[in-house]
Amino acid sequence: MENNIIMLGDEQRKELENFIKKGVHSVHLVKRARTILALDRSNKKDHLRITRICEQVGLSRQAIYDIRNDFLNAPNISEFLTRKQRETPPVQPKVTGEVEAHIIALACSEPPKGFVRWTVRLLAKKSVELNFTDSLSHMTVERLLKKRSISLT
Repeated sequence: MENNIIMLGDEQRKELENFIKKGVHSVHLVKRARTILALDRSNKKDHLRITRICEQVGLSRQAIYDIRNDFLNAPNISEFLTRKQRETPPVQPKVTGEVEAHIIALACSEPPKGFVRWTVRLLAKKSVELNFTDSLSHMTVERLLKKRSISLT
């Protein structure tokens, strides 16, 4: 239990207070800083109970415990107050550079027989038929062409 007590130094306390008062930060990070300040027991005769901190900060008990553990495991305050970047995107993109090149080449080619011009829906359907990708939305094709400034008109 003694290992979970947070005792901040003057510099650490000032850094957290400045983080809360100055600059533009996400609410999530500001709540983390406020929680650590509330959990700080240095220079205090009477410390706040976890239930009171939950009410004050607006988080659950488990969130308070998780923030405390994150702070105790972080090497410094600035790393504690920054969000960890994802190493990989949540979903791999369907359109890679190769697929994009095929779609652009298709858009620049002659439209199929019976059509005056290519449409984004027609490009998406033909891309799946030609096995460029397993499925493709017409909106994805539209964004791709817009990004490359290619007009179908």
